[in-house]
Amino acid sequence: MTRSATLVREDMQKILREQLDGMPIWTDAKDMERYVSDWHKDVVSGAVAVLRPGSTEEVAAAVKLCRDLDLDIIPQGGNTGLVLGAVPDDPKRQVVISLERMNKIRHIDPENFSAIVDAGCVLSEMKDQLAEREMFFPLALGAQGSCQIGGNVSTNAGGVNVLRYGMTRESVLGLEVVLPDGTIWNGLNSLRKDNRGIDLKQMFIGAEGTLGIVTGVALKLSPLPTQVETALVALGSLNDVIQLYRRARVDCCDLMSAFELLPPSAFSLAQAAIPDLPIPVSDEFPAYALIELSGSGLVDVADLLARFLERAMEDELVLDGTVAASRAQAASIWAIREGMNEGQALHGPHMRTDFSVPLAQMAAFITEAEAAITSALPDCVCVSYGHVGDGNVHLNVLPPKGLSRDECDMRIDQSKKIANEVLYNFKGSISAEHGIGRLKQADFEAHLPDANLELISRIKHALDPELRMNPGCQLSRQATP
Repeated sequence: MTRSATLVREDMQKILREQLDGMPIWTDAKDMERYVSDWHKDVVSGAVAVLRPGSTEEVAAAVKLCRDLDLDIIPQGGNTGLVLGAVPDDPKRQVVISLERMNKIRHIDPENFSAIVDAGCVLSEMKDQLAEREMFFPLALGAQGSCQIGGNVSTNAGGVNVLRYGMTRESVLGLEVVLPDGTIWNGLNSLRKDNRGIDLKQMFIGAEGTLGIVTGVALKLSPLPTQVETALVALGSLNDVIQLYRRARVDCCDLMSAFELLPPSAFSLAQAAIPDLPIPVSDEFPAYALIELSGSGLVDVADLLARFLERAMEDELVLDGTVAASRAQAASIWAIREGMNEGQALHGPHMRTDFSVPLAQMAAFITEAEAAITSALPDCVCVSYGHVGDGNVHLNVLPPKGLSRDECDMRIDQSKKIANEVLYNFKGSISAEHGIGRLKQADFEAHLPDANLELISRIKHALDPELRMNPGCQLSRQATP
């Protein structure tokens, strides 16, 4: 069927039900609501249908039928993304293919420290099942109770453990993918070394579903940490946070799994979302660091952290702080980090960013960007936090409460332009870990070197010549040859 041919919505829904008999298919607006809106409910769209296959073969059948019906496909995992990468934008000609029913761990290999899993496995549930076998998958996100591993792979998700374990890409040994023509590519290879030519799986990691639908993942695992130590410390400046990280990187070596920057406003934002959340340190200091060390075997992680912090306090680099005495206290400290995101959402519409800058310039970037935004928009509040060690800064801007949506949007747009201009002066990236999606597509394309755009476009056109797979995500529909 060509692009000029048309079927009415009801006819397409009928054919989908008949040809995909036995597959759960949602067509009612109420049933589809959570699949066609973003995580923060800022955008609500629609779709011809939501298809919920239960196997790779069913995904392939759905893709082939959508092609026959001239329907575009929006692949979707847990729909927890922040850049509109899994939200339809053309309801009359798009279907959502949700992987949520594909949620089984297919195989665990304890001796190889690997596992093969369905793409629809919820991250936290999968990690819990692996922990029962004393194995550890390091990806840790605020949305891990809802996000799915296929989406994590497709966005090359980051999280708090990147400085030790790397991005999701570093933990992927192999993939199974349904291509835009319905072909199943089985690359579920669990080898640690395989140098047989081009590594095809890398094309799909971070592609955000634009080249195919990830249906299975072979994961590299690690021994489950038996010792986890968490500390929250106060420092005198952003520069001191960077200095402390450098010392921790040397003194604690590869046992450091997380090092997070928090601003003083983190505490009030977290308590807005979790009113009874205890705050173990004073909020009077300019900057804070949340540090986690983890390990197993014969290493004494608690002693290492204690000696490191003792030296930092003797040098007056750390001014105050607390070390969690139990897993419950550690969870309470981490709740501050995650709760501040919920607090910002409760505040209302605001600018969210996912910047990446060279680590040595992180403090200077935050200082310069916040100063520029505050000068132009004195009634807005800047909230900067992120993953020290991989240069990932989330510089968010909260407009004052009580404004109309148009007034909020005006401030959000202006603050984004100001922040992006500072970012480009620092030669940074607009996406450290969230991806491009549709939200950042225009900025991404505008600053993409011609050679990069040409290569990406050629790959897209070669695998998806009809531009049917997640169109408008990452690249505009006009950007491909």
